[in-house]
Amino acid sequence: MLVFEADTNNLSICAIVTVAMQFSFFMVACTCKFDKVTDFAGGTNFVVLAVLTFLLSWTFHWRQILVTGLVVLWGLRLSGYLLYRIIKIGEDDRFDDKRSDPLRFAIFWIFQAVWVFTVSLPVIFVNAPSSAVYLNTDTFTPMDIIGSIFFAIGIFSETISDQQKFSFRNNPDNRGKWCQVGLWKISRHPNYFGEIMLWIGVYIISTSICSGGQWAGVLSPVFTASILLFFSGIPLLEQKSDQRHRMKEEYLDFKKKTSPLIPLPTSCYAVLPPFLKCLFCCEFPLYNYLDVNDERSPITSPPPITSQPGASAKSEDLVLVVEEN
Repeated sequence: MLVFEADTNNLSICAIVTVAMQFSFFMVACTCKFDKVTDFAGGTNFVVLAVLTFLLSWTFHWRQILVTGLVVLWGLRLSGYLLYRIIKIGEDDRFDDKRSDPLRFAIFWIFQAVWVFTVSLPVIFVNAPSSAVYLNTDTFTPMDIIGSIFFAIGIFSETISDQQKFSFRNNPDNRGKWCQVGLWKISRHPNYFGEIMLWIGVYIISTSICSGGQWAGVLSPVFTASILLFFSGIPLLEQKSDQRHRMKEEYLDFKKKTSPLIPLPTSCYAVLPPFLKCLFCCEFPLYNYLDVNDERSPITSPPPITSQPGASAKSEDLVLVVEEN
C-alpha cells in the first residue's frame, strides 16, 4: 500500500515516523535531563520502521518476512540490552557536556534520526510496494543465503561480545583492567565487527530485489562502518583505552597482538606487517594514542604499571563504551 502516490518505496512515511519518534524521545530526555531512553529510542525506531513497511507492503513474501524478522530481532535485542545497561550504570558519559545545552543535545538526536533512516534503507526497499514485481515466491537466491550467513555471524558476534563485556565490567575484580575475555581476546571491538557484518548481510539480501534507486541501500552498511571505524566508535574508545593503559607493558603487548575489528588468532595477527594490518584488518593510524606527547590528546601520564591491577588496586574506573551498536 502506498501512503503517498508518488513515493513507491514509502520513504516519506518512514522519514516522518522517524522524525516524530526521535523528536518525541528528545523532548522527554531534554525535559527530564536523563539518558535512559536515548539508545532505546534508536533501537526501537528500527523495529517500528521494519514492521510498518512490512504491514504497508501487504504482500507478505517470505523474503520480506525474513528481512523484517532479522531487523526486529536485532532491534529488540539491542534496545533491550542498552536499556538494561543504562539502568544499571545510571548515566551515559557521552552526554555529560550536552544535557544542559538543548541545542547540542538536539544535534545528537538529529544524527540518530539520520542514522536510523539511512541504515534502515535495505528493509524499507525489500518491503516497498515497488519491489513486489521482483519477488520470486519459489527461489532463494545466492544473495539470500550469503546475506543470512553474514547476519548470523554478525548477530552472534555482537550478542556474545556484549554479554562478555557487560559481565566483565560488572565484576569488581576487573576494576581498572581492559577486557580480554572470550571474543575480546581476538578482537579489540568484536561487537562492532558484529554490527558491521549483520548490516552487510541485510543489504546483501536486499540486492535480490534491488533496481534503480534502491541500490542506494548500500548506504546502510557504508554508513554503519564509517561511523564505527572513523567517528564515534573505535577511535574514541581506542583513545580512552590508550590514555588509561598506555604505560602498562601488558596492554601494549595486547594491542600489538590483537586485531582492532576482525577476530583473528593473536599468533597470526602479531606477525603481520603494519601495512597489511592497516589494509586488511583496519588497524588505522588514528587508533594509535600511545604516544605520551600526542598533541591530539595531551594528558598527564600515570605512574608506570607493568601488569593489570587487581581488585584492591587504587585504579581508575573502567572506560564506558561509547556506543555498543
